[in-house]
Amino acid sequence: MTRVLMILTSWDKLGDTGDKTGFFWEEMASPYWSFRDAGLQVDLASVQGGHPPADPGSDDGNGQRTEAVQRFMDDADAMTALETTAKLADIDPSQYDAVFLPGGHGTMWDLRQTEAVGQAVSRIYERGGVVGAVCHGPAGLLGATETGGAPLVQGKRVNGFTNSEEKAAGLDTVVPFLLEDALKEQGANFQHSVEDFCGFAVRDGRLVTGQNPASSEMVAHRMLEALEEAGLKAA
Repeated sequence: MTRVLMILTSWDKLGDTGDKTGFFWEEMASPYWSFRDAGLQVDLASVQGGHPPADPGSDDGNGQRTEAVQRFMDDADAMTALETTAKLADIDPSQYDAVFLPGGHGTMWDLRQTEAVGQAVSRIYERGGVVGAVCHGPAGLLGATETGGAPLVQGKRVNGFTNSEEKAAGLDTVVPFLLEDALKEQGANFQHSVEDFCGFAVRDGRLVTGQNPASSEMVAHRMLEALEEAGLKAA
């Protein structure tokens, strides 16, 4: 069975604001079900293991949640998997055909900064696997390299939460760095939608990235296309 490793943030503090953050529900749940419904096995891991924090602002509550989020919360097995994620450092990346990094502002404080994240992404990509990330999830690509040491994103078409969107969210002076700038600094060909907060995703071979929560399903579908082309998609 084709296996996807999903890596979640373990960080819950939104800088010095006193507010909480974590992963973004839609960015985790929508791709999770896209992969599962396509017949793939999805394993959840996080930087520290255990129950990763969810950004409270990403849960709209009963009656307002997206279908994917509500489905995840109603599924006992999925919720158990979320509450008991493996610690990423204990995972063998060679067992996976793809890796996906959901966003949420928590990722800005621990995905780039955790060596195991860059190592997992690098190993899966090097062995012909597919790499995907959405919104702030591409922060986890900043520690990844290709064989020879060049940044994974160098020279590739890449997308992620933009400087404009960060400013519109009022968090451009809160996050430890601006994701768009950091990706460009590593040589990425950063592409984005004309308007903020519109769904937008970019695929460059086996690397797929999306701009914001509205891009989550797009990223998953393009990852499935890449897996099929690589002969890795489930039958």
